[in-house]
Amino acid sequence: MPAQLELDRVQETLLLTLYARAKDSALPRPVLGDTRSAELAGEIARETGYDFAKLKASATLARSTALRAKRLDETVRAFVASHPDAVVLDLGCGLDTRVFRCDPPPGVDWYDVDYPAVAELRQRFLPSRSHLVGTDLTEPGWFTGIPADRPAMIVAEGVLPFLPGESFASVIRALTTHFVSGELALNGYTRFAARAMKYHPTIKALGIAAAHGFDDPHEPERWGAGLVLAEEQFLTRAPEAALFDEPTRTVTRLFAHSTALSRQGARILRYRF
Repeated sequence: MPAQLELDRVQETLLLTLYARAKDSALPRPVLGDTRSAELAGEIARETGYDFAKLKASATLARSTALRAKRLDETVRAFVASHPDAVVLDLGCGLDTRVFRCDPPPGVDWYDVDYPAVAELRQRFLPSRSHLVGTDLTEPGWFTGIPADRPAMIVAEGVLPFLPGESFASVIRALTTHFVSGELALNGYTRFAARAMKYHPTIKALGIAAAHGFDDPHEPERWGAGLVLAEEQFLTRAPEAALFDEPTRTVTRLFAHSTALSRQGARILRYRF
């Protein structure tokens, strides 16, 4: 019998993100074109018998997931281009292939961080040249062995909604205290977007009831983490939005005219510290 995946409900959501990137790569005009994710999903399905089709990843979800990943990749590439000795932390990395897509120079130390069970899965299916850290992000001091005297790029894609209460802010505060300087980049869920996410069929089926977000992009500046907002990108205004299927494309174009409405969709936030 195929070896089963040992993941809890929250951890299983990484497979939805992986499948969305894989589906994007198979579209006639992909946004990200992450063929490695497609190969990885196929390998997992063959070895474990996991049924990715049950995850209900629509073409719209595939493209929007790919677009946020693409923008975060661009942020990472720009940072390491300016800081070739940087430390990169990909928080809640799941089975993301970002380290391959960004292909950092040899002087960069890249740390992929996720739960121990996810780290084991990543080691099994996606070995790479990054440092792998298996931990609960809310555990104190898990980052103490990571070099603190170099500029750091902290990436958090899809992490915010799944950490309870104020724990995400606490994690970021601890990290920005640890490092001398750097940037934080995340896809910033508003409270509405976090609530709406719970109604995706897969998230609902997994029984994930709590989700967290914030509306004001300046709110993280009040976390006591030394953060200063550097950029807010609305993905409604991205050229790649033209690739969305109807009616999503029309709705996205309408939302793009309004900052308030654009904030209810996907956005990329970048902070300096």
